[in-house]
Amino acid sequence: MASRTYVKCVNCQRANTLRIMYRGLCSAVAQPQSQADFLNGAPHRKHPGLNNLKTLSIPEELQRAAQAVINDSEVTGLVDRAHSLTNFLWSRKRAPEDAFLRERAMSLEKALWKKAHEKGTVMDGDVLETQIRKKVLSELRKTTYRWRQMSYDEELSVIYMTARLAGGYAALRRALNEIRRRDPSFSPFSLLDFGSGLGTAVWASHSYWGDTLKEMVCVDSSGPMNTLAERLLRGGSERAEPHIKQVYFRQFLPVSPKVQFDLVVSAFSLSELPCQIEREETLFTLWRKTSSYLVLVENGTKEGHQMLMDARNTLLKKQEKSSQDPRRPFVFAPCPHELTCPKLAQRLPTPCNFTQLYHPLQLPGVPDQQTEKFSYLILSRTDPADMQGRAEGVRWARLTAPVLRRPRHVHCQMCSPSGELQRLVVTSHRHGRDVYRCARNSDWGDQLPIIQSEVDTNEDVD
Repeated sequence: MASRTYVKCVNCQRANTLRIMYRGLCSAVAQPQSQADFLNGAPHRKHPGLNNLKTLSIPEELQRAAQAVINDSEVTGLVDRAHSLTNFLWSRKRAPEDAFLRERAMSLEKALWKKAHEKGTVMDGDVLETQIRKKVLSELRKTTYRWRQMSYDEELSVIYMTARLAGGYAALRRALNEIRRRDPSFSPFSLLDFGSGLGTAVWASHSYWGDTLKEMVCVDSSGPMNTLAERLLRGGSERAEPHIKQVYFRQFLPVSPKVQFDLVVSAFSLSELPCQIEREETLFTLWRKTSSYLVLVENGTKEGHQMLMDARNTLLKKQEKSSQDPRRPFVFAPCPHELTCPKLAQRLPTPCNFTQLYHPLQLPGVPDQQTEKFSYLILSRTDPADMQGRAEGVRWARLTAPVLRRPRHVHCQMCSPSGELQRLVVTSHRHGRDVYRCARNSDWGDQLPIIQSEVDTNEDVD
């Protein structure tokens, strides 16, 4: 009897051992080691690819200063005029290039001449040519975007502050958070803000690196705008001590090519330059002055996104004749590659943009919460692949649309490292528990870890 009991116990132990080994093998298959490594010990709700921020508010000191400026101003219909200016700036496009206008004029003129010949119009050649030229000019006036240089006086600067202070700050905070999150060792000493406007880049960067930033140069061609930005730093007064020190205002970029800044920012400024040649020259100048990161931010429209992609192509593909810093630029964010933007390559191009919730200035009739839609581009002097904290064998894709969470699966649309837009249905069974849980905790603009062998190429976006 004792012998039978002993044999039964041994058999039970063997069965338990096999059961444990089988569970371990299944667990290893379901959760490859490379999937677990990318978390770096963090929980899924705080995985390394998260970049979204909660609803942002401008700093209390800036809020009080802006309210003081508004109270002291005598701008009538301020809220309505701020709303109109917001709509105007959102629809703003680049100035049409001379080459485009000439090509358009020649095409119209050719079509009109052909139409005149087909009708058999009997008219003196000079008279007919004059009529055709008048029609061409009339058509160009009707169909060509009328770009004009923005000129900010004291009153318009206050209207701009009411319209764009909080939204611009939210977009910059979100873009700079990408650097702070992925490069925690970055501690900038100097900042250059081109097209600084209200100085929102100073406030946004100070919220992250206030302990290390010691030199901040704001460049804006508008004297009244510089005066207002400095007044905001002084709490709305003209004589008080500035809340953030070591901030210097200029109307022109520093001349010396040897002067570099750790962080260079240009927000909502490319569209204010009159032509492509000037934009390219400005971009080369800003890149020469960049020692670590160049951050570009524009409206989240087709026009804004196109300007950023043109800027990316300019700096990546066009070689400068002379440069003090020979290190080439690398795309840091948001693109996970340096190939042609797949959103522009679609049959119907769409902008690559992102959103950030924020609290606007507290004014009558203004909702408590608004959404800033923007596009951004960050270029780095260092290859992002060389940075620490990224697991080997795992590549990160960028979520380019809201994540749709469903029972036991998640719908994700992303820009992959291969340069393609992909729709992926993430499940725990197919992609492992770690990737699945990360997908459920991610949203538009975050990065998602994707193991290349698990991406179903049949799910690509058409």
